[in-house]
Amino acid sequence: MLREPYCFPMKKLRWGILGTSKFAREKIIPAMRHCAHAEVTSVASRDGVKAEHYARDANLERSFSSYEAMLEDSEIDVVYIPLANHLHVPLSIQALRAGKHVLCEKPISVTVKDAVTLLEESYRHPQLKVMEAFMYRLHPQWQRTRQILREGSIGESRTIQSVFSYYNRDAGNIRNRADVGGGAMLDIGCYCVSLSRFVFEGEPLRAKSCVNYDPDFGTDRMTSGILEFEKGTSVFTCATQMAPYQRVNIFGTDGRIELEIPFNAPPDKPTRIWLQREGRIEEIEFEVCDQYAIQADLFSLAVINDTPVPTPLEDAVANMRGIEMVMSSA
Repeated sequence: MLREPYCFPMKKLRWGILGTSKFAREKIIPAMRHCAHAEVTSVASRDGVKAEHYARDANLERSFSSYEAMLEDSEIDVVYIPLANHLHVPLSIQALRAGKHVLCEKPISVTVKDAVTLLEESYRHPQLKVMEAFMYRLHPQWQRTRQILREGSIGESRTIQSVFSYYNRDAGNIRNRADVGGGAMLDIGCYCVSLSRFVFEGEPLRAKSCVNYDPDFGTDRMTSGILEFEKGTSVFTCATQMAPYQRVNIFGTDGRIELEIPFNAPPDKPTRIWLQREGRIEEIEFEVCDQYAIQADLFSLAVINDTPVPTPLEDAVANMRGIEMVMSSA
């Protein structure tokens, strides 16, 4: 959470959630109960009864029986979009045209073309903020990692190894539906591409990958890839039908950084990274914090103070280019 010495007016923006997302109910709403500058007040669904039940269960003030009804409501400042991937761009555009600020879940789209369409639309609404919700970058463990890299503590970064996986064979789950943008690469491989660009502070030059598709769902259930950057390489595997695991190792000429829980950092216990250099391993522990609350507060502050959002939409477009490079190489 945000702590002093932040000295901003204690204004809270009113957030609405488009869709009755389980993820939003279990992660986003509880996190935002602790925000200094944001509060979730409402939920919208195409099913009014479902929205009412969701609002009651999540202890929200209001529910809307359509997305349009929420977007037209003057008491909503920001909308959060956790819906299926294929809906991210059209609903973000609809929200911008309705005068709402937008925090949209990753990946921002299912194609580079769609991402560019959203970016161009955002230019028509310079007074509004829109951002892709890559919350992991805002966690103190990643901010410290970037600081270590920039200080040259592990020398020059040479290669990154990352793994992100879980097991899910539910045919009804949107992550297993090709028609709505499911699959390992878009759901979690996007993190592997994002962190690579974050570490190397540049864009991939080439990509090579191997993709394994589920014979029933038609989605990629495991994708392994190599991204080549000017400074080094990034090797990763993402999978939706593999033992749950996540880990990142960054190797430099003089040392190594390892992140234990790089993406789904828990909100109720400390996280840690290891810095190896000069024959010693230093464990760096970070206080308990909720990266979703940090994300909501920083986005809200960008709105309140009319400053740039932590991650510009141009970055989301670039990440989609990296994802397309990986998938097209297969």
